[in-house]
Amino acid sequence: MPEVAIPVLLPLLMGAISLAVHRHVVLQRWLGVIGTGALLASTLWLLHTVWHEGVVVMHMGDWEAPFGITLVADLLGAIMAVLTGIMGFATAIYSTATTPRGHEHFGHWPLLHLLLAGVAGAFLTGDIFNLYVWFEVMLVASFALLILGGERAQMEGAIKYVTLNLLSSMIFLSAVGITYGLVGTLNMADIAVKLADVDQPGLVTVLAMMYMVSFGIKAAAFPLFFWLPASYHTPPVAVSALFAGLLTKVGVYALYRVFTLIFTHEVDFTHEILLWGAGLTMLTGVLGAAAQFEVRRILSFHIISQIGYMIMGLALFTPLAIVGGVFYIAHHIIVKTNLFLVAGAAYRMLGSYELRDLGGLYKHRPFLGFLFMVPALSLAGLPPLSGFLAKFLVIRAGVEEASWGIVFVALLTGLLTLYSMIKIWGEAFWHGVPEHVSDTGALTGERPDPELWKLYLPIIGLAALTLFIGLYAQPLYELAEASAKQLLDQQVYIEAVLGEGQS
Repeated sequence: MPEVAIPVLLPLLMGAISLAVHRHVVLQRWLGVIGTGALLASTLWLLHTVWHEGVVVMHMGDWEAPFGITLVADLLGAIMAVLTGIMGFATAIYSTATTPRGHEHFGHWPLLHLLLAGVAGAFLTGDIFNLYVWFEVMLVASFALLILGGERAQMEGAIKYVTLNLLSSMIFLSAVGITYGLVGTLNMADIAVKLADVDQPGLVTVLAMMYMVSFGIKAAAFPLFFWLPASYHTPPVAVSALFAGLLTKVGVYALYRVFTLIFTHEVDFTHEILLWGAGLTMLTGVLGAAAQFEVRRILSFHIISQIGYMIMGLALFTPLAIVGGVFYIAHHIIVKTNLFLVAGAAYRMLGSYELRDLGGLYKHRPFLGFLFMVPALSLAGLPPLSGFLAKFLVIRAGVEEASWGIVFVALLTGLLTLYSMIKIWGEAFWHGVPEHVSDTGALTGERPDPELWKLYLPIIGLAALTLFIGLYAQPLYELAEASAKQLLDQQVYIEAVLGEGQS
């Protein structure tokens, strides 16, 4: 069905057109906004189709699985595609006012489209090798976006970013090769069927660990997470926001896909390791954030800590835990992107991300203060915002499984997250403008900013979405619940891809 291919093909097409008109910056901006808006519309159409008709499958070139390349959209893939469209559209609007002109001339917009194509392709592919290919598309596009401008901090962050991600790619590709050697197929549904018949459980477990390490690096999980806080604060803020929302979630998605569909032979072992990794990821991320005094670095470390909650849902591997994990992924993508966008608005007014250089935002821009509090308190898990139900679901799943250690770590991480958000609020919003800051015209309105609405518009939209999910969680909860049922019933995915009667 064409619905599943459009979210991949559309950004590729828009990227090619943007590259063809690279001399016309204004036209590229329009293409960026229109293209990401169309991407969002196509993903909503896809989600509607999957919800009403079941798993959507498209065999490229009419080569039936497992012999050809297959695109697959179950509910998890469709939800992730919609979130990709939302984040792409929001950051495209924001980029029109915040991206340096030099970056636009040297490929910002084509690279943005290429990145979105890579993310959508990773969420919708049914082939393990093509998952690797889309990972590499993402890596190339994100690395290029990181180094645009060529500043020293950017280059240092980009080197750490690409080095560890290349290590992940090497492990991933090696695992793909071993997988093909074992079962003779690259189609994920076919791998799930044939791997169950492999009479080498030790080798299968080693293979599972290779995928776990590779995807764990992509997800910025403990212990190989330090590429993220070293790089995410260096590019323009719209790029940081898009990275924060989407890139690590591709790694989390891959963990969910592989460890619910393929590697379920030794759950007590593999998922116990995932559980330990989740707890350590939470702790190291939140403690790292507590030690920072630059807004984007604080938020970057909190990406790591929140990844722990998502992995916790997978590791517990109960229906409620998977529901909570899917719900948490959706909540976090929206909230974390928005916090970076708010940080960019504060930078626009005071010219710094350092807490010591910020202040007076609540006095002069109270609406921005409200827009910060919505995602900040949601990230910390306070009711009635989306983060409260997300944390409640995964923590309750931990309580039901009597996993008291991870429950304690999750609660402690929530408290320390609140501390970090209060720190940002106190320094940047509640305190007055520091005495050494003399240029306050943009903050007070003495120097009007005609493009400020382009910053506020996506921030308001994402904050409204956070409030909606918190106050009316039923639609997303039902989607997460149905997605969890599909993930825990392998046959739904396998039969959709390979046909009835497969086992």
